[in-house]
Amino acid sequence: MDELTVHQLLGRIVYFHVLLVAPDLPVADRMPASGPACCHHRAHGSHFPDAALEGSAWGALLEVAAELPDHHRPCPRTSSACCAACRVTSAASAVGSGWAVAEHRAYHQRLPEPGLADACGRAAASRVGRVFVAQHDTLCAALDRLTAKPSAPEELPGVDELPLTGELLALRADPASTTQAPVASWLNHCTGLADVRRVLESRRTPS
Repeated sequence: MDELTVHQLLGRIVYFHVLLVAPDLPVADRMPASGPACCHHRAHGSHFPDAALEGSAWGALLEVAAELPDHHRPCPRTSSACCAACRVTSAASAVGSGWAVAEHRAYHQRLPEPGLADACGRAAASRVGRVFVAQHDTLCAALDRLTAKPSAPEELPGVDELPLTGELLALRADPASTTQAPVASWLNHCTGLADVRRVLESRRTPS
């Protein structure tokens, strides 16, 4: 896994979140609820890299997840001693489910069914998590369990339904693929979710 590809993936996440998603998020008034203990704190089931996530490109993913407390479920004992892969997958899950909810609400003016957010969170965790373990040549039992039960394709939104979430999931849908170009390049010209909604409506309405 070359570093440039990883940085492009993480940069795309940060770009979309800061420019398009974050301005539409409600003000966070609480800390995220704890999730399950990470592999290291539960059963020492992972070999995690020595490098700290904070200060690395992956640290940006943790910062994005921290802005999604309704969806982020970190280890109850979160620290630099946690399984790094568990921290990455937890953060990616928050991004997947948080973006799905934010986008659906912006385009459809209502919250999505809970199953959609859950499916997007699981898929993002699995796909982004695989990138991390491939880059660091590490292992994570929790990620192995997650990837063993992938979300069904019909459960996930496409770029014509939820463009940001759809692109996030499509970018690393196939780890063996060498064509990881953005699948919705028109998003580069949008400045907010309301902008994205207008483009979607125009694309769905025959001229």
